[in-house]
Amino acid sequence: MATLVLLNGPPASGKSTLAFRLVEARPLALNLDIDVVRGLLGAWIAQPADAGLAARALAISMAKTHLRAGLDVVVPQFLAHVGFIEELEQLAADCGVRFAEVALMLDRGTAIRAFNQRSRTPQTQSHVDASALVERAGSVERAGSEDAVGAMYDAYTHMLERRPNAHRIPVEVGDVDGTLARIEHAIALN
Repeated sequence: MATLVLLNGPPASGKSTLAFRLVEARPLALNLDIDVVRGLLGAWIAQPADAGLAARALAISMAKTHLRAGLDVVVPQFLAHVGFIEELEQLAADCGVRFAEVALMLDRGTAIRAFNQRSRTPQTQSHVDASALVERAGSVERAGSEDAVGAMYDAYTHMLERRPNAHRIPVEVGDVDGTLARIEHAIALN
């Protein structure tokens, strides 16, 4: 049976790397990185909220097509609100496939340091885009919060209080194989 895997986690927690590794081991599985889909939209940075909604709508259509063909889909995405998670969960139910919600867990300080390090030496366009979005959010929130990544982390952990069935997977920075093994085990439980 096909599986829809949501790989959620704070910025720079390893979602993209882990998603790549997950699909690498599953023939024809789709690595549906919504940030990549958003990057395909023209001048998206001028309207990031609208671009994000458009990318999510496109992702739902792509996932539906793939799942109905009996193939796995992995969605690596930072989500701090339950709306899109519930959409993915409903999509899995509508397609008659398993839904595995994975929440990557690392402490707040480590998450902030990892994001700052990645921002200094971005490896992909998605990393560059994430830094630009966080910088933009930080400049908007200066009056209330100097720490945009910290605020994102806090929103993520608060949202998880509403998702008791999410598989919480500890991330040990630098141990991709160990984290991947814990994710694979969690997916197998669904």
